[in-house]
Amino acid sequence: MPITVILGAQWGDEGKGKITDLLAAKADVVARFAGGDNAGHTVTVGTERFALHLIPSGILNPNATCLLGGAMVINPKKLLEEMDGLAARGVDVSPQRIKLSGSAHLIMPYHIALDGAAEAARGDGAIGTTRRGIGPAYTDKAARSGIRAMEMLHAPGVFAQRIREQVDEKNVILAKVYGQPPLEAGAVVDDYLSYASRLRPLIADIPEEIASTLSSGGDVLAEGAQGTLLDLDHGSYPYVTSSYPTIGGVMIGLGVGPQHIQRVIGVVKAYQTRVGAGPMPTELGGELGEQLRGTGAQPWDEFGTTTGRPRRCGWLDMVTLRYAQQINGLTEIAITKLDILSRFEALKVCVAYELDGEQVEAHPTDLTVLARCRPIYETLPGWGQDISGTRTFADLPKQARDYVRYIEERIGVRAAYIGVGPGRVQTLCR
Repeated sequence: MPITVILGAQWGDEGKGKITDLLAAKADVVARFAGGDNAGHTVTVGTERFALHLIPSGILNPNATCLLGGAMVINPKKLLEEMDGLAARGVDVSPQRIKLSGSAHLIMPYHIALDGAAEAARGDGAIGTTRRGIGPAYTDKAARSGIRAMEMLHAPGVFAQRIREQVDEKNVILAKVYGQPPLEAGAVVDDYLSYASRLRPLIADIPEEIASTLSSGGDVLAEGAQGTLLDLDHGSYPYVTSSYPTIGGVMIGLGVGPQHIQRVIGVVKAYQTRVGAGPMPTELGGELGEQLRGTGAQPWDEFGTTTGRPRRCGWLDMVTLRYAQQINGLTEIAITKLDILSRFEALKVCVAYELDGEQVEAHPTDLTVLARCRPIYETLPGWGQDISGTRTFADLPKQARDYVRYIEERIGVRAAYIGVGPGRVQTLCR
């Protein structure tokens, strides 16, 4: 069977976890292919809400095997905390259910320390990282000095020596570059030997696991993290993540060929949000921005699952969606949080940018150019009524259906799924 890919078509936080959970009900394997615990995927089942950062959202399907791919960076402490939290709620997190690629790199305490120190040193120019050590871990990977998960299978003395060497090296940077206190190598070694004793049974050959599933006719669902506009190469650099949340990241992270990928579902929030710094042409301030964001009183209000930071909110940007379609070859989209727009009498959609007096429809990849872009809007009527109880597309108000069709027509991709609330049943399947 082919692979179905779910990825973010905006700046992340689009609701990928909800769509993954929906499709995972029929999947044999659900695999994360990029990122680390900087991701925050929220799944609501009945009255229960699950916030996942590393483990694929398919863990809530008891018949699915969940894979953590080789292009991920893994904080062992966070992974074990997440597993223990799920186990306490009755979810099976045994090695038969969760498998970790030996090629994935480990996030170490010095990565977290360096991340925080670097952000603080940038001052007003801070990138807005989650300070979870993601970037420094990927830096070590590229520098060929990182520690991989498979090293937890080595003799304890060998693993411990690798850790000590890296702690000593990074302590020099922490002290001489950032003026930060050194880490105690012995304590780090003790912690990571303890983590290794629990995580060894999970380590597996992920490309082989996927190849075996595909050859036996099984269904594989590839779950993305972050979003297209945060891609290291194709996003608004340098305000990006350190991995590849676009379609290429699937093949890199899971070790599969493109011939196996049949569906590429881009998850699109019905409006635009962003966390962290960097240009966002449709960002709204004042009362309208607050209306979109919410107060934080509800779990679905626009505050980061991972950081708790308020998200920057604005009207939907079709320029960025067309770019996401171009980069990823989307075969369909899933529109989430359509119900939030019920709060507005009229809706604006950005259809192009005004740049130095000229109209442009292509997404600028130069950050300084994007910062000069101003949105050109078209206005659509709102529907002004609660749609959270709607269960079919035909039962949506006409204005809501028209809004969906407007999006479809302008990016040339059909909306196969439409979210009208946070719950599992609040997704319209077309």
